[in-house]
Amino acid sequence: QANIVESGGGLVQPGGSLRLSCEVSVRYFETQALAWYRQSPGKQRVLVASILPGGRTPYIDIDVQGRFTISRDDIKRMVFLQMDSLEREDTAVYYCNRDQTYGDVFAWGQGTQVTISS
Repeated sequence: QANIVESGGGLVQPGGSLRLSCEVSVRYFETQALAWYRQSPGKQRVLVASILPGGRTPYIDIDVQGRFTISRDDIKRMVFLQMDSLEREDTAVYYCNRDQTYGDVFAWGQGTQVTISS
């Protein structure tokens, strides 16, 4: 199993940027396919972006393509989500976890709230 701690959320104006961080305490971190998800009010949690061992990024949600970038640091056991040109529709709680395409997800962390508002 894994312990997951997300951070970096906050309140920003439309057009602004945020960088989310996620510590994933799990054995063999470097072999894990990881991802960021988000859950908007009243909606289900959805996959936003994924990153494979070695850094390939096979999936970026069409709504965030060109604005969000996922990356990882295997030494620090962290995953990041750089979010630029933020829009009100990006308001959500953001979570990181294993990419569900490649296996069962770990227990969810608390997430980090991102609110886009003027």
